[in-house]
Order: sequence, then C-alpha cells, then structure tokens
Amino acid sequence: MPADLRNIEWGKLPDYLLTPIRPYGRLHPLAAQAWEAMRKAAHRDGIRPLKPTSVADTYRSLEIQERGFLARYTTAPIQNSKSVRTYKGKRYYLKPGLAPMAVPGRSFHNLGLAVDVADANGLRLQWMRDNCDKYGFSWEIQSEPWHIRYFMAESIPAAVREWIDSHANGNLRSTN
Repeated sequence: MPADLRNIEWGKLPDYLLTPIRPYGRLHPLAAQAWEAMRKAAHRDGIRPLKPTSVADTYRSLEIQERGFLARYTTAPIQNSKSVRTYKGKRYYLKPGLAPMAVPGRSFHNLGLAVDVADANGLRLQWMRDNCDKYGFSWEIQSEPWHIRYFMAESIPAAVREWIDSHANGNLRSTN
C-alpha cells in the first residue's frame, strides 16, 4: 500500500490523493499513472477501449460502497447464498443473481487502488492476463476477471516508468 494511504480511512480519501483517469473515474496517483500507461499499451496493441465499467468502479467513497453493498445484500437469510458478509455486526446475504461486493471500508476501491474493467473477456481479458502485472496490477479474486488492483506501493514498474519518460518527452501519440 502506498505510504500516503496508511493512516487514511478507507473510503474517505482527500481530493489530493485522487487523480482523474480516462475515460472517467479517479484513482490514487500511482495507480492512475499505471492505469494510463496500461491503457495506452492496450490501445497500441489493438485492445480498445480499456475502460472502467463505470465512474463508480474506480475510487468509491464509503457512502457509494455502502449504497452498492446494501442494494446487493439483505439481512433476511437466504439459503445457499453465494456470499455472506458481516457488516456493522449483522450478517448480510447476497441476493440471487447479483455479483458479490466487499463490505464498505474493506474494498481496494475505497483506497483508489482498484478498477473494474469493462468487458473483461475474450481478447481483452487475454491481453490483461498477459500484461497487467507489467503495470503493477493483479487480480485479488480469480473469479472476478474484471476487478484488478494496483499492488506496487511506491515502486513504479518499468513499463510505467517507460511511459512516464516517453510522456514527459512528448513521444506519445494522444489516444482516447
């Protein structure tokens, strides 16, 4: 985890710890530069577009995480629920047909370090599997191919460093 996040409450990041990414959303500055470098590389390799599923699938405030969690889970017991979570001392059961979601304050989205990637399947997913780690991203949960998180703390991966150097020298074409 980046040092500047160590004493920050998850889901309550100050604006200075969030950087806008393209095409939308915000991430921690280190994750944001890695995302941009990875997006450019994917575009260069013919993978278009590499983008979050929505603006809420990058950084999520505690309130947004809670709203999503409460929409997907219920305290009414559901037999054979795919996911049971404890939140504020109560057991919550995943409603049928919905994807699991982390308890508010326990998701790497709440730190601006996670992205849910749109259409993470087929060639896009294969490209991600072949390249995400070069940019400092990995999968937390193998059953969620769309969910990646930045894991490099303060270390900047070589592929990101190359992008930063090229970007600073004006050698990169602008792509969306």
